[in-house]
Amino acid sequence: MQKHPTLEKSLALQRRAKNLIPGMTQLLSKRPDRFSDGVWPGYFSKAKGVLVWDLDGNKYTDMSIGGIGANVLGYADPDVDRAVREAIRKGTSCSLNCPEEVSLGELLIELHPWAEMVRFARTGGEAMAVAVRIARAHSGRDKIAFCGYHGWHDWYLAANIETNDALKGHLQSGLEPAGVPKALRGTALPFNYNDLTALEKIFSLNKGQIAAVVMEPIRNFEPQPDFFSGVETLAKENGAVLIIDEISAGLRMNTGGAHLLLGIHPDMAVFSKAIGNGYPMAAIIGKADVMQAAQKTFISSTYWTERIGPTAALATINKHRKLKAGKHLVAIGEKVQRGWKKSAQRHRLNLVITGIPPLSHFSFNVENDLAARALFVQLMIEQGFLATNSFYSMYAHKEIHVKAYLAAVDRAFAEISDAVYGNSLESRLIGKPAMAGFKRLA
Repeated sequence: MQKHPTLEKSLALQRRAKNLIPGMTQLLSKRPDRFSDGVWPGYFSKAKGVLVWDLDGNKYTDMSIGGIGANVLGYADPDVDRAVREAIRKGTSCSLNCPEEVSLGELLIELHPWAEMVRFARTGGEAMAVAVRIARAHSGRDKIAFCGYHGWHDWYLAANIETNDALKGHLQSGLEPAGVPKALRGTALPFNYNDLTALEKIFSLNKGQIAAVVMEPIRNFEPQPDFFSGVETLAKENGAVLIIDEISAGLRMNTGGAHLLLGIHPDMAVFSKAIGNGYPMAAIIGKADVMQAAQKTFISSTYWTERIGPTAALATINKHRKLKAGKHLVAIGEKVQRGWKKSAQRHRLNLVITGIPPLSHFSFNVENDLAARALFVQLMIEQGFLATNSFYSMYAHKEIHVKAYLAAVDRAFAEISDAVYGNSLESRLIGKPAMAGFKRLA
């Protein structure tokens, strides 16, 4: 392995940020201790395609989380950026509305013929809050049955008021509902993916009270036969709105929502992350009778009317469709998963691989998996790669990147195997073991 790169400027800024920003970052998933505190660079000076430069001038090939799934085409995509620069030249906001929002709405409905109306926001969490508000306004009910991860807003975190850690099985554990009104107790009711019996029980115990069923279409597991048809039937029979959260899955396998491929028939669907290729944008689409309920409540924000978000989304979606980017994202992800499996077997590592190919994850099935993950991050950085136990494919990822990455993975797995069987994982770490779940940053 190469010598670990100098991170003097990067680590100095992390120390400044800890004293200035509660939790250090605006996004939990980008906190350096999620990877390895003292090793992960934390901040970037420049990004282009699949390359990232940190504050100390170190260059990396990014084979990690792709901007947490936002940069589906790659960093600083020339066509998207060109469209945005033209929008800036014309002016990004004024006292009138931008016409691009109408064009974007028409494009989204063209891609999803079941939908008839749209509303826009700029982030995934707020878009989910909008969708839930509309469903509650439409139904006149308060309670939400949900499966999966859906953001930080009160309607979702309210699940943890009822029990200590109801969200543990939904991507993130240890989320304290501090600041969420206790009056929301019992309004967010979780069930697990592929567990139709649990959803039936929720409806049985809350007759006439469920406003919506909120679900991701797919993340770590394939839906069992008839699972979604059963969900649709239960929602329809009980007068609940079916909301599909496409914030993570959307544009990964096709141009549009994963629900189209899975044969799901929602009443609403929510998009963010990938549709703007790194520019803030979110969309809520749905059937007209449901969406019109937005006019019965108050949902409004100044910056939902600016021009850059819709412009970036139009450019991203049109390019994505032209290139058939979804096929490439799947193919790249499949190559990575196969490479992980092959190297793990070669080096006698017990690896658990999950996720759809464009959103791939692995975990080390060893006693100290967080130390093993941190050592992997460290060894990959030393070889010039930003890498963790997740890989989000971007269109800018080509076979040459995957080949070089998997060669580096093989070298890293060899050393991790040696550390596991030699009981020396933690002693090899430069930084700290990776952090799991939610934990206050000291």
